[in-house]
Amino acid sequence: MSIVHRIHNFSAGPAVLPLAVLEEAREHLLALPGVGMSVLEISHRSKPFEEICFGAEESVRRLAGVPDGYQVLFLQGGATMQFSMVPMNLLPASGTADYIETGVWSEKAIAEAKKIGGVHVAASSKGTNHDRIPSAAEIRWSSAPAYAHMTSNNTIFGTQWHHLPMVPAGVPLVNDASSDIFCRPIDVAKHGLIYAGAQKNLAIAGLTLVIVREDLIGRAPSSTPIYLNYATHAKERSLYNTPPVFAIYILHLVLKRLLATGGLAAVEANNRRKAEKLYAAVDGSGGYYHGHAQVADRSWMNVTFKLPSGELEKRFVAESTRQGLDGLKGHRSVGGIRASIYNAFPEAGVDALVAFMAEFARTNG
Repeated sequence: MSIVHRIHNFSAGPAVLPLAVLEEAREHLLALPGVGMSVLEISHRSKPFEEICFGAEESVRRLAGVPDGYQVLFLQGGATMQFSMVPMNLLPASGTADYIETGVWSEKAIAEAKKIGGVHVAASSKGTNHDRIPSAAEIRWSSAPAYAHMTSNNTIFGTQWHHLPMVPAGVPLVNDASSDIFCRPIDVAKHGLIYAGAQKNLAIAGLTLVIVREDLIGRAPSSTPIYLNYATHAKERSLYNTPPVFAIYILHLVLKRLLATGGLAAVEANNRRKAEKLYAAVDGSGGYYHGHAQVADRSWMNVTFKLPSGELEKRFVAESTRQGLDGLKGHRSVGGIRASIYNAFPEAGVDALVAFMAEFARTNG
């Protein structure tokens, strides 16, 4: 077998997968052991696939400590479809949903919810180009919100909630955790609903994980399209129609690996270490590099920083790409550099970037 050369993928998503998962998927791509056909061909009604799908569900429950009274659903449409599904299922026609605006994706979620019902923006960091998470003192909840919505990690701006907002008693907390799901232990019981596109920390594009409290299922009006009703998928255990079979298979492999290597506590320790190394390189550069996010709200998943000029940033991206450090150009909303270092991103890649940053500053300072 030929040796494959892999570069370091700092892309915001789809993101790097564990090498061991890619190798296992490659080994069994032509035929699953004992099945005789590829997972790409397998029937979603077959026993072998049910073992994969229900095994992935059980792994989610074990890894996150999902308590009784919650459904684990594997859906399609990405987090973007959840921007609509959440209010369609949880926001009554005469009700109001509260949203905390911390970036582009929360803005998109707000826009979709407004098509369904009333929306109250309880707090926003837009005034400072989303460089922080609003403080508890800034949040102004409406009188009786149907739910409160947050985005736990802001991929574009490099900010992350390091605590959950204190929502009013009895109000379900809805969390778009697409870009930091399972980067650390999570208290599912403090949420009414968690959703996440899989293509950053869980699997490949095409799959969305939803963890939803059972008492929130069945609230959608009868006019809700059947596929956009959580009750449909809960009743059929994510097999109402053909699910994203291969994506669920990859999720199954990723979760088994996380469980076997220490669970979310080990994941947190690894992510902290990687992020601390990279932020130390930014902060220790004597001002050559400067971060976009305020220090207390920095993301472990997406490290955003700038150089002294736009011209230097272009040179940084071009030279780093030539050295096998790919995907470092910042989003147009912020500019600069963005290094996405999700769960599976190797620490060796962070070390390579830190070394490149030091040399670039030395030769271009």
